[in-house]
Amino acid sequence: MRVLLVEDEAKVSNFVARGLTAERFAVDVAADGKSGFELATTYQYDLIILDLMLPVMDGSEVLRRIRRENSSVPVLILTARDGVADKVGTFEAGADDYLTKPFAFAELLVRAKALLRRGPATRSSVVRVDDLELDRLSQQVKRAGRRIELTLKEYALLEYLMSNAGRVLSRTMIIEHVWDQSFDGITNIVDVYVRHLRSKVDDGHEHKLIRTVRGVGYTISSGAQS
Repeated sequence: MRVLLVEDEAKVSNFVARGLTAERFAVDVAADGKSGFELATTYQYDLIILDLMLPVMDGSEVLRRIRRENSSVPVLILTARDGVADKVGTFEAGADDYLTKPFAFAELLVRAKALLRRGPATRSSVVRVDDLELDRLSQQVKRAGRRIELTLKEYALLEYLMSNAGRVLSRTMIIEHVWDQSFDGITNIVDVYVRHLRSKVDDGHEHKLIRTVRGVGYTISSGAQS
């Protein structure tokens, strides 16, 4: 899953970004409101974590503009403001949750996962394709009841493929969602990770789920051919 963190305090930003990365999220970071809004409207995010007191454009304005774009992405507010009026105003502007600084990362993670679990009405915490199952909350993957151990990026790639089962995803789409904006590598990194993923997900099974669409990208679907 891909998260946008908009936070101007470097210490807080680094602390949150490191924690989320360790939890298998791809994290983009913006240090001011204008940059944050531009990223929010350029890329598709599963969650936005937004500070209110930002330079260039304050967080409240960023939130209002995001909602004017008809975006349903969950937004978790981080702020030192703890007054009732501040909280009410933020929720009325379209925030989904509100966390007061200072905070423990464990609490932020629980709140973030709760927002992701709620998500759109059609979103489930467990995704299945044939006999392959991925649990977004526990981050466990099983095929035919047998647990599969994945690296951080392998998990993120599989989660993206399974969330878009039956849809062909280009290498560029995969990089933009699974890797963060700082990635400046070449697109064959996707091919490398797909090979690793296939060896863990498809090897030893008659039905191959991950399929290459030549010249386009990759897809995952029930009973796909190799």
